[in-house]
Amino acid sequence: MSWIQESKLKWYETLAVNVLKCGSIPKHVAFIMDGNRRFANKSGVKKIEGHSKGFDKLTEVLHWCLLLGVNEVTVYAFSIENFRRSEEEVDQLMSLAREKFKRLLEEKDKLNEHGISIRVIGNIGLLPADLQKLVVESMESTKSNTEAVLNIAFSYTSREEMTHAVREVAWGVQEDLLKIDDITEDLIQKCLYTRHSLQPDLLIRTSGEVRLSDFLLWQTTCCTLYFTPVLWPEFSIWDLCRSILHYQKNLPVLEALKNSCDGRRQPISENMDRIEKFLSQMEVKESRTRNQILTQA
Repeated sequence: MSWIQESKLKWYETLAVNVLKCGSIPKHVAFIMDGNRRFANKSGVKKIEGHSKGFDKLTEVLHWCLLLGVNEVTVYAFSIENFRRSEEEVDQLMSLAREKFKRLLEEKDKLNEHGISIRVIGNIGLLPADLQKLVVESMESTKSNTEAVLNIAFSYTSREEMTHAVREVAWGVQEDLLKIDDITEDLIQKCLYTRHSLQPDLLIRTSGEVRLSDFLLWQTTCCTLYFTPVLWPEFSIWDLCRSILHYQKNLPVLEALKNSCDGRRQPISENMDRIEKFLSQMEVKESRTRNQILTQA
């Protein structure tokens, strides 16, 4: 299935979307797409077919988000913990990922036409070399787009993300780009994989599980959480509308919480020039890593 859905809503679905848009719409929505394997068991099909149906649902949900005016979406596609699953299932998931990223590259002109930027967040060094290359090519081919952003958390956990951020800061100190006094909460946040993104306003988890499973733990401090028993492949536009309504209902509490968090922010380092130089060097280092991946045979 295509990454870009062109299907139109039924008139009553369009009406519901327009009514919701009279209220506040979250700028950034995150999804824990849970329930693919349970859907496969329920449907009497192989696990990989459940995961494939999950991807089809993702493209549909992205279309709904664009219609609602949600400009950024982050999805939990593959946790580092998933490498612990059976070798057969992991191999099938890697094959499915190859297929979908190849399709993405085939459709890059359509993505660029819609202004959609693809970012993959996570430790992609844990992936097979050929898949790493597809991932980087996908990001590079859409990086100039600014209308909408899809963040794909692939080979990701929040703990690994925070560990990576601390390592970046340690590298900065070691290279004499930073001083110990420069290390603040704000600096660590600027070293996270999500540093170019807004913080999520709404996080949705399907399948009835009520936990975050090591996903965006830093970023969801001031975020509305919505848990639904619906399995991800069965997630409908009505489920999305319910989650947006839940967000709108809790918006006053969320805004008060955000104001409280802003009031507790640590003071900014006096030497911003040094901080900016470090962040620039960090980006250069990561750019070199991506170029090395692209030049692999």
